[in-house]
Amino acid sequence: MTDRSPGKLSLYLQLIRWNRPAGWLLLLWPTLSALWIAAHGFPGWQLLTVFTLGTFLMRSAGCCVNDVADRDFDRHVKRTAQRPVTSGALSSKEALAVGAVLALLAFGLVLTTNTVTVAWSFAALAVTLVYPFAKRYVSMPQAVLGVAFSFGIPMAFSAVQSRVPLLAWVLVLGNLFWVLAYDTEYAMVDRDDDLLIGMKTSAITLGRFDVIGVLSFYLVFLVIWAVALMDYVQPAIYSVAIAVAALQALWHGVLIRKRERGDCFKAFRLNHWLGFTVFAGVALSYLVA
Repeated sequence: MTDRSPGKLSLYLQLIRWNRPAGWLLLLWPTLSALWIAAHGFPGWQLLTVFTLGTFLMRSAGCCVNDVADRDFDRHVKRTAQRPVTSGALSSKEALAVGAVLALLAFGLVLTTNTVTVAWSFAALAVTLVYPFAKRYVSMPQAVLGVAFSFGIPMAFSAVQSRVPLLAWVLVLGNLFWVLAYDTEYAMVDRDDDLLIGMKTSAITLGRFDVIGVLSFYLVFLVIWAVALMDYVQPAIYSVAIAVAALQALWHGVLIRKRERGDCFKAFRLNHWLGFTVFAGVALSYLVA
């Protein structure tokens, strides 16, 4: 009888969510926006390559750590029960080894920038390692994820300017609310399972105010980024991008209003287009200028 079990490479690709690029694109678009703003336009191929590959590698490493930390919880959640570590197809040691290799590769990329960015990379790694465990103790762990998913912004500024100005932290604050929005949609998918196993999520904390909460998070994100960047971009182009992003956010509200798993997951997956829209507004502003 032919062995139809997946090979190691296939399992490693499943582990890092190779077939779900929306996850790392959510980190990429705000990072690239920050790069363009810090450089007042195209940042150059070297930094573009470093931050694009680095984003993919660190998100993949984060998946490895997350799956090991959540392996006992994930087996009780319909969506995650068949993940390689949870199902036993990969051991925790294997998953952590893969994560360590990916993190080291990402660090190698950071070493090509400057000492300020290298220093910030350690803080980014620390938050990445803390997040999986926040779901046990923090009522809205999505806020911790928001910090982890926003670290590309100060690192982009430091790579270009060798410093992290106040603008970068304002953008981090705004981006945190975007993460709260889309990861609450994600948490709405698993809410019933999470309630049974005692996991803490923003979807559970917000309760019946989850939909209005998500829309409020989108609004705060877009307002902060619109106001913070209006003096740095071409207003007409950027205003159109913000308006298109707002329409996408409203569409997400329509999708999640009935709180059905499939629609909530669809809303989550569509978020990378919202992030791309904001980035496009930034990039086109500098291109026209």
